[in-house]
Amino acid sequence: MNPEQRHQIALSLISGIGPILAKQLINHFGSTEEVFKASTGKVAKINGFGNKLSSLLSNEATLLKQADIVIERSIKSDISIHCYKDDSYPKRLLQVPDSPIVLYSKGNVVLNPKKTIGVVGTRKATNYGLSTTNAIVADAKSNEPTIVSGLAYGIDVRAHEAALAEDLPTIAVLACGLDAVYPAGNRATAKKMLANGGLVSEYPIGTKADPRHFPARNRIIAALSDALIVVEAAKKGGALITGNIAHGYERPVFAVPGQLDKSNSEGCNQLIRNFKAAIYTGFRDVVESLNWDLETEQKVQMLVNQLSKLTGREKKVVDTLLANGQQMNLDDLSWQSQIPLNQLASILLQLEFDGIIKPLPGKEYRLG
Repeated sequence: MNPEQRHQIALSLISGIGPILAKQLINHFGSTEEVFKASTGKVAKINGFGNKLSSLLSNEATLLKQADIVIERSIKSDISIHCYKDDSYPKRLLQVPDSPIVLYSKGNVVLNPKKTIGVVGTRKATNYGLSTTNAIVADAKSNEPTIVSGLAYGIDVRAHEAALAEDLPTIAVLACGLDAVYPAGNRATAKKMLANGGLVSEYPIGTKADPRHFPARNRIIAALSDALIVVEAAKKGGALITGNIAHGYERPVFAVPGQLDKSNSEGCNQLIRNFKAAIYTGFRDVVESLNWDLETEQKVQMLVNQLSKLTGREKKVVDTLLANGQQMNLDDLSWQSQIPLNQLASILLQLEFDGIIKPLPGKEYRLG
């Protein structure tokens, strides 16, 4: 950690200064180091501050020691730290005013994926809600988004489990430090997620889950999502809060409509009635809202143009893939194309460089 990052972590540990005021300080003084160097009088003159809040910055040495403890413990627990304005910090969070100035992650997490979808819902999910969540994630697979949720019981953990089943990356936003998993009953799922996605939190290592943390956690789920799908939600609860926050962030929100006499449908129906969510009828709704369909059409046309220029063995490989559902195992591809493995490897590598095929786990190859 460089001095600026240490000071950002120190600033984030001051409970009386939230992310909006923290970023206001950083932007006013130019850096977090300069924030701590500024006199109490100068800080007190900034809008939103006063002598009481300004005095919280006076104990720089103690705060830096606390930051160093967080850094050391995070390193030992394989937790990565992403500070506001670092290249690794999620760009989607920079778009909202109340995003944290420090974010912690654990696992093989890509914080700036090309596409993301948030899927949230009630802890008391019905069989319909759980099966709908499975279908949503399965339908999303062709677009290859990262699935974002909160690892809570019910719809949230089912969204993560469905993503794992479909081999899609998935991120859980926790309301505690990443040295623990809450709820504990979902630890097994969280562990599986570390290989293709993982866990994020704004809370430093050692922070216990607290009821006050959950509404704050929901804003990060909303901000990380290109679009949010609320599957089931009661009249009050975290899923409804997340939907309202996402609407406030001007993210497309979709709600799965439900029966009028079911409490789990009240929140979804309320979002729709108040024009804060569109009715979810299928993943095509999300694709059209985010213009992913136009991107796909352009990609297909580009691929068609590339394929038309292929000759010889490269064309034979592509034709073999097309005749077998566009995806094949390396050994099967070699046998059906009658190209020896040692020669096929270099052909596949060139096709990969050209963006025509994509390698997959298990020696599988797919067009596009």
